[in-house]
Amino acid sequence: MTNQRHRILKFIFLIALTLIMLYPVIWLFLGSVKANNEIFAGGRILPSVWKWENYKAGWYALPRFTFGTFFMNTFKLVFFVVLGSIVSTTLAGYAFARLDFPFKNLLFTVLLATLMLPEQVLLVPRYVLFSKLGWVNSYKALTIPAFFGQFSGGFFIYLMTQFIRGIPRELDEAAVVDGCGTFRIFWHVILPNCKPVVFSVGLFAFMWSWNDFLNQLLYINDVGRFTVSLGLRLFLDSAAAVSWGSLFAMSILTLIPVIFVFYVGQEFLVDGIATTGLKG
Repeated sequence: MTNQRHRILKFIFLIALTLIMLYPVIWLFLGSVKANNEIFAGGRILPSVWKWENYKAGWYALPRFTFGTFFMNTFKLVFFVVLGSIVSTTLAGYAFARLDFPFKNLLFTVLLATLMLPEQVLLVPRYVLFSKLGWVNSYKALTIPAFFGQFSGGFFIYLMTQFIRGIPRELDEAAVVDGCGTFRIFWHVILPNCKPVVFSVGLFAFMWSWNDFLNQLLYINDVGRFTVSLGLRLFLDSAAAVSWGSLFAMSILTLIPVIFVFYVGQEFLVDGIATTGLKG
């Protein structure tokens, strides 16, 4: 009886804690179906009238573009960022974990040191470089660097390196006996065993790129190329009244892809991070 009581209290505590953590999202959802004058009015949580038309109004709020345009732009951008992050980090992680080359330890130390470098320090020189390359107002400034490990590459490469170090070297030696070279060992032996950490890198890259605002604000100027982060900013017009219900409705829609991807891949994410933490 005592154990059952403890379990009930534990579940009550966890449910209460979950509700506290989800309260901002719940408030955001309820605000998306309220009238403007009710959203910030105190004393009432539920809307007096559920205004589902806020979603339609937000979707078609702009005269030239629907919010679907911003979703398509974001999906295209995120796809190449995720692909580039996976390609660059798997190759770099394999090199640091398995290959011998000059200054390997020094380069790995420098790579880890970049994790302590504030992102804001690189904004100006990076913008100057991409401006001279003609990449401003295009997705090139946000996608091409991912193929060279510049999108949180230090963190991703570290995860990949630690995971690959935990794969038994006997598999490599067996592949060498079968006549495999360096690249075939990577493709047929290492990569199939890296599925958890590859998915973790892809999931992190997806979430960080989807939610990125500052870099997209710097490099994208054309409204037709805006992502969902920049599209939400268009609702905040200082010269006119803000339609908070429509803004909250589109904010809820932008959360759905991230929540869905995280829910589908949470098992791989936990497996990849936990296993990486155990590797020496």
